[in-house]
Amino acid sequence: MFWLSILVASVVAVDVIVQCIYVRLVLRIFETKPPFSVPPVPRDPAAEEVSFQTRDGITLRGSIHFNGQSVPRGVILFCPELEGSHWSASIYARGLLEAGFKVVAFDFRNQGESGSLQGYSPLHWATEFEVEDALSALRFIASRPDLNHLPLGVMGVSRGSTPALIAAARSERVKAVFCEGAYSTDALLVHFISRWATLYVPRVFLPLLPMWHIRLTSVLVRWTSQLLRKRPYVVLENWLQLLRNRSVLLVAGERDNYVHPDVGRHLYRRLDSPRAKLWLVPAAKHNRARHVAPIEYDRRISDFFDTSLDPRETLSNQRPHLKVTGAAIGGDLLLK
Repeated sequence: MFWLSILVASVVAVDVIVQCIYVRLVLRIFETKPPFSVPPVPRDPAAEEVSFQTRDGITLRGSIHFNGQSVPRGVILFCPELEGSHWSASIYARGLLEAGFKVVAFDFRNQGESGSLQGYSPLHWATEFEVEDALSALRFIASRPDLNHLPLGVMGVSRGSTPALIAAARSERVKAVFCEGAYSTDALLVHFISRWATLYVPRVFLPLLPMWHIRLTSVLVRWTSQLLRKRPYVVLENWLQLLRNRSVLLVAGERDNYVHPDVGRHLYRRLDSPRAKLWLVPAAKHNRARHVAPIEYDRRISDFFDTSLDPRETLSNQRPHLKVTGAAIGGDLLLK
């Protein structure tokens, strides 16, 4: 019994050492911002430029887009990607504008034209700061007499998808959420740890590395980073269950090198809702679904919000099968 205790203690000690080494190696990658190349979008002279404050005193700036040719069919809050701009709403949400929706877009703090929080360097991992910014934008919409009576939806792109989904979960007035390139911190980190494991672990030992060990490493990396940076990362999965009574459409590119389609599948399954859909776009890279299929993209997004924000819409529809175009669903490492 004594020798068994020594053996167990030794195994635990070795595992702790291994985890510390893994966390240190992965942490450097975790806190390195990918080389995004977000093309600038020109100002829209027809849009109304606006500003509002967050509860912690940061001034956010944005714009309201509307073609003005008909009665608005609803209002959609647009949350841009990291290093993106609120002006990009005129590109991503063009189908909504042509369909007669109003689109309210804004820049997150420390990004674009918005004010900055001193000492905060935003990464591609969403924190409570970005969620507060999205909630502040929803409060701004609620304060405007020309907007607060309209059916409300939210749209997010890449990192903007996480605060879009969480803000919608915290606001019962939001009836539908559309996200492109959405990911959660833990799911994406698990994917990349698994993908890069051969850089740090001899290939012969990989079959002995259980998935729970990789998941534990990802959680420890997130905890370590938020302690060092004093920034609370959000765990998207904790909020998805509150969206089961809302309409959610996730869009993922099948050639996305930043956010693998398996991550989109993971979020879709975690939603576990008859009102959730996933559209996998063949040949599309990260945030490039509209570039690849502009007509279908505009049609899908306008149809989605038109149906979801219709007060006559009910829960009578059965949950659809995973929507796949051009490829079959394979095994998902994240979901085992």
